[in-house]
Amino acid sequence: MVGPWLVFQRWDNGVLACRRLNAMLPLRRDQFDNLEKHTQSGIEFVERYTKFVKERTEIEISYAKQIRNLSKKYQPKKNSREEEENKYTSCRAFLSTLNELNDYAGQHEVIAENLSSQIIAELSRYLTELKAERKSHFQDGRKAQQHMESSWKQLESSKRRFERDCKEADRAQQYFEKMDNDINVTKADVEKARQQAQMRHQMAADSKTEYSNFLTKFNQEQNEHYYTVIPSIFQKLQEMEERRIERVGMSMKTYADVDRDVLPIVGKCLDGMTKAAESIEPKTDSKQVVDSYKSGFEPPGDLEFEDYGPGQAMKRTVSETSLSNSRGEGKERPSGGKSKGKLWPFIKNKNKLSLKLGSGPEDFSHLPPEQRRKKLQAKIDDLNKDIQKEMDQKDALTKMKGVYEKNPQMGDPASVDPRLAEIAQNIEKLQFEVQKFEGWLAEVEGRLPSKSDPPRRQSGLYETQNSNSSTVGNNCAQDRESSPDGSYTEEQSSETQAKVTISNPPEVDDEFDDDEETLPTIGTCKAIYPFEGNAPLAGHNEGTISVTEGELLYVIEEDKGDGWTRVRRNEDEEGYVPTSYVEVFLETNAKDS
Repeated sequence: MVGPWLVFQRWDNGVLACRRLNAMLPLRRDQFDNLEKHTQSGIEFVERYTKFVKERTEIEISYAKQIRNLSKKYQPKKNSREEEENKYTSCRAFLSTLNELNDYAGQHEVIAENLSSQIIAELSRYLTELKAERKSHFQDGRKAQQHMESSWKQLESSKRRFERDCKEADRAQQYFEKMDNDINVTKADVEKARQQAQMRHQMAADSKTEYSNFLTKFNQEQNEHYYTVIPSIFQKLQEMEERRIERVGMSMKTYADVDRDVLPIVGKCLDGMTKAAESIEPKTDSKQVVDSYKSGFEPPGDLEFEDYGPGQAMKRTVSETSLSNSRGEGKERPSGGKSKGKLWPFIKNKNKLSLKLGSGPEDFSHLPPEQRRKKLQAKIDDLNKDIQKEMDQKDALTKMKGVYEKNPQMGDPASVDPRLAEIAQNIEKLQFEVQKFEGWLAEVEGRLPSKSDPPRRQSGLYETQNSNSSTVGNNCAQDRESSPDGSYTEEQSSETQAKVTISNPPEVDDEFDDDEETLPTIGTCKAIYPFEGNAPLAGHNEGTISVTEGELLYVIEEDKGDGWTRVRRNEDEEGYVPTSYVEVFLETNAKDS
């Protein structure tokens, strides 16, 4: 196959070579144009895919936000009827479903976060690198093209000069031959024409040599351009394009993996919803309703037959199980009969509004007996917990005062006395409240203790006295007796009424028994500072214990807020050290408790 450029031997082939060289010039640019378009479309595809993932991320974020708002919207409001209904298994199951739904929304946020970090950020960075690499390759290609065009222009210039010199040499040769054949021309003119022709032939020969050299150089550069430089650039572009396609494929795989990674947790959320649904127990919920609204009343007795007599009107009786109060319910009843305005299950309670607003009596006398008993017992339990908290604070302050007495540099013992007095008053008030509520509870349970009876609870004694003075229990009973609104009343008589008398609260023994059992260890501690122990703390058979820096000890009692931790060195040596002087390591079960 004949190449595009030839090394010519004859002068008359110069014009043909020029035409063939011009015809090959477009071949040097067409493939670069096509590759430039193709690689640009590849970059646009990566940008379009990145935009797709961004929109998917925005959808996931918006969906997660809406799911969280939905879960929050249906969460039970604090101090509302919905919160009270959480004692039912169906309501607790719904609350669990809302919590699982909130976790489910969190997984969609994880999807959005992973898509953003693993695909969008990576592709954005890769696009910047890809554009820079593509630009570099095409710049190298353009430089190679410009170099070939420069060589081609030099070849064209030498070829035109060779053509011009050949034509000049032909004209000089023809002029010499004409002068040589003319007999009228002097010999000198002929010699001059001959020398001119020889000079033109020499110039044509030099131009030919120059043209031949440029042609050889151009052919070498052209061969290197098409067989070395351009293939290398095309190979780099091909590798770049293959890496781009591979990167897009990896991103698509990551796109699927991001969803797949959250499926186990999403499955757990759905399993939690299923478990919550399966935990619903209709019978348990029904029992809760019975326990909540159980009144404790006894069914009404049979009505007596009243015979009709002349001139004697029969008494009008009102059904105690009617759904509405009779017209004459608010009227004054005839004297001589005992009022038994009991609250039966189907009688409307006019105090319903006041109960919702929390304005019921302190002794819960507006409630049926069974519900009143539960409320009173719950109140007593809460008060006992408050007493225990105050007692713990008292113990801690007593320890602190003892330490201050033995170590005056650590604090003034008198500074603790006001707080101890305040706590003592609080304990006394709480014990009074407990005794008051226990009196009402005993009244409801129908077994008031006498003086000889042992106390039912540790907070107080109950004393019955024949007195007409108004007591707490008496006032409540009288209030219930005179209420015309349908709430139940208890029958009053001239018999002895129960009165709650407050005995002196038993003194609290703050000292530990000498024969106290050895406390179990709940962890270990390491002394980070040295500490010099002293005599026993006030109210305790142990005082502070001396420790050295780095010493390991057993922890037998946590810091209760007073700044001291009880430790043990061996079976016989125990005491307190400042909590800030040691680093405590509690055991797992101790932390859980």
